[in-house]
Amino acid sequence: MTSRASQLLLARVRSPWLALTRAADNLAEIGVVLAGTIWFVIVFLSMPFGRIWQTGQEAFCYWIANLNSPYSLSDWGSPIAYVYSPVFLQAMLPLTHLPWLVFMTIWTGLLIAAVRYLTGPRLFAAGVLLATVEIAGGNISLLLAVAIVVGFRWPAAWSFVLLTKVTPGIGLLWFVVRREWRQLGIALGATVLVIAASSIFMPRAWLDWFNLLTALPGRDGTWAAVPIPLIVRMPVAVAVVVWGARTDRRWAVPVAAMLALPALWYGGLTMLLAVIALRDPDRNRDSIPAPATTQGATA
Repeated sequence: MTSRASQLLLARVRSPWLALTRAADNLAEIGVVLAGTIWFVIVFLSMPFGRIWQTGQEAFCYWIANLNSPYSLSDWGSPIAYVYSPVFLQAMLPLTHLPWLVFMTIWTGLLIAAVRYLTGPRLFAAGVLLATVEIAGGNISLLLAVAIVVGFRWPAAWSFVLLTKVTPGIGLLWFVVRREWRQLGIALGATVLVIAASSIFMPRAWLDWFNLLTALPGRDGTWAAVPIPLIVRMPVAVAVVVWGARTDRRWAVPVAAMLALPALWYGGLTMLLAVIALRDPDRNRDSIPAPATTQGATA
């Protein structure tokens, strides 16, 4: 009787756990199906480009930019404007030579893969739904979030942040506050090396980009952006990353980087998906090193 009772008790304990496990597996499967559906719809609505309701508005800016004159279309308020560094365009060269529909298929898949990396399988469906608008537009906010997460292990990934949106690089204060000078040096050194290598092939374009950056401050976006200027958001971003560094809260870095976006487009809020990745050390133990010893609480 004792053995029988123990088996019944064990079965009762296992039953809810098995149900939760099955539910989690179902969510993962739903995420894959949902992502595939959204992928198809976004790609389908991207052709032909130029309709009132179309997808890939931001992605089209990368695809259409010309290496010979990358900043001929760089008006901040224009629907078609390329404002990132020349090296981003150079890196995109294998894709931008493809037909628009093929490019959009690959680019959309890359952004969906970024969501999967940030959320993991069980929150994939929720993540894709939350990021649908950003994926549809084709902006790089999700890739910035991935770079920030990866940057804790490979600081060179921060060069992607610094050479595209620039101001979210305020997240590097994490290394300054924690006196992790080696990581900071790698991040900045990698950025300088990338600029040097790229400048060999496009020296004039880099001068044009630096001139463009000096003309952009004070331009905060359109109706599609949170109406809070960067000059207001930046001090808050600094405070958030400093607080996070002092209390060993890595997830504060993508929050600060998001606040420091040149224009806080509503789609840019998807950078908060990086919080999920950075608050799940078990899932990311292979890509994120153990935190350095520091004073403060962990959350």
